[in-house]
Amino acid sequence: MALACLIVFMAQMATTVYLPSLPAVMRELAMSQSLVEMSISGYVVGAALPVLFWGSAADRWGRRGPLLISLALFVVCSLLLAFVSNAAELLTLRVAQGIAGGGAAIIARIIVRDHWRGDDLARKLSVLSIAFITALGGGQFIGGLIGKYSHWEAGFALMAVTGAVAALLTMGLPLQAGCPAASASGPSPYWRILRRPGFLWPACAGGLGFATTVTLQEVSPFVFQEHFGLAVAGFGNVGLLIGLSYFSGAMVVNRLVARVGGLRLMRAGSALLAAATLAMLLGWHLGLLERLPGLWLFIGLYCLTIFGQAVLFPNSMATAVSDAKEHGAHAMALCGFLQQGLAGIAATVSVLLHHDGAWTLAVAALGLLTLSQVLFKVRPRAS
Repeated sequence: MALACLIVFMAQMATTVYLPSLPAVMRELAMSQSLVEMSISGYVVGAALPVLFWGSAADRWGRRGPLLISLALFVVCSLLLAFVSNAAELLTLRVAQGIAGGGAAIIARIIVRDHWRGDDLARKLSVLSIAFITALGGGQFIGGLIGKYSHWEAGFALMAVTGAVAALLTMGLPLQAGCPAASASGPSPYWRILRRPGFLWPACAGGLGFATTVTLQEVSPFVFQEHFGLAVAGFGNVGLLIGLSYFSGAMVVNRLVARVGGLRLMRAGSALLAAATLAMLLGWHLGLLERLPGLWLFIGLYCLTIFGQAVLFPNSMATAVSDAKEHGAHAMALCGFLQQGLAGIAATVSVLLHHDGAWTLAVAALGLLTLSQVLFKVRPRAS
């Protein structure tokens, strides 16, 4: 769990430590707002594209080898990102860093899945969310401090150090070995897993929720710093509230999932997410998100969105992979691919929107889609 938490922390912080500096990066590298936002969505898309490969590799060659390769690539890309001088280098390396970070993160979740199933898995994934929380809130806070007292490249140097520590920890732990013969025989199980409604719909519900929060992450530096006039350090401090919101949602899952059940928590989380994003849409277009009162209202709705996703996400993943438990690492990899893929598509499309409020339509639509997916598609597992 310590290894898995450190890796998830690393993969998420590669985005959040960089968020407060987006406007500065845009100015220094002479990029447009849409192009600099592509450095966020490029990471997410990069993390999604090779996930199925990483899952197959972990099944065939064991967890350790593919994990070390992904961590080594992450360290190299992070070091190179600390020295970029133009937009093309930044975008290319961010995609490569996403490929590495996504691979490491999905193998970390596979390692957790090796040991737990069902609601127990949901509880462990909620514990894994603590690392996500630390990166979500703490990463943004640290990024704010870096933006105020240092330079944004220092965040990537910090990521390289984190990846190196994770690689060293990997070397000393017993991890599940692969099965080359079993993996080489017969067709890939991904299509068979995808045809299972008990796997597909929960995985997609979690992915749509993730897409909602990624889209918010992508536009939030400009909303906070340009619309509300918040300083870079102030935006970093908001990350602490966001992290607290995710922590609270994860603790709700950890404490209640055994008594309430994963499906009911999924419904509650998706309902909160949909309500908060719809309120953002209405508040923006009714002129309620203006000046200091509007800033606090927006922060409250942002935190409620994050809380809802924290309740939804571990239960959606646990429900999906438990339905296909006989497929081992492939089920977790496919779940990660669907969720990262949906988030990557949403984040890429969002940069095409004009930021005079059109982003509120995107997050509200994603929030409502998430709720409808959970209410009408996700069904209880057969006992």
